[in-house]
Amino acid sequence: MLIACGAPNGDPQVRGESSSSRPPADSLVLTSAGGMEVWFTLARAEVGPGGKPCLERGIEIRHRGSRVQVPLLYTGTPPVLVNDSTIRAVLWTHCQPGESYLVNLRTGQPLPERR
Repeated sequence: MLIACGAPNGDPQVRGESSSSRPPADSLVLTSAGGMEVWFTLARAEVGPGGKPCLERGIEIRHRGSRVQVPLLYTGTPPVLVNDSTIRAVLWTHCQPGESYLVNLRTGQPLPERR
């Protein structure tokens, strides 16, 4: 008689799950001189031209215990610090870079960058 058939320590490989099915951990992307931190948080798996897969990441701004999610902006490359209050991030869709956005580090609001 079997009493328990669970995997030891909850190992996903033993349970038959792929470790890639778990979302990636939050990761620090950059820090401003004023102490604002920009993190990759959310993640979505996408498929680009020719069927090549990629991972697009959402952005969150953290400062002194507060967290501000940048709405509707997933990217495949790290944002770049423009100045103490602004970052530049490129919107990605289906593994392809698109329009560049300037994101306010205090509010998280992205605005299309007009060049």
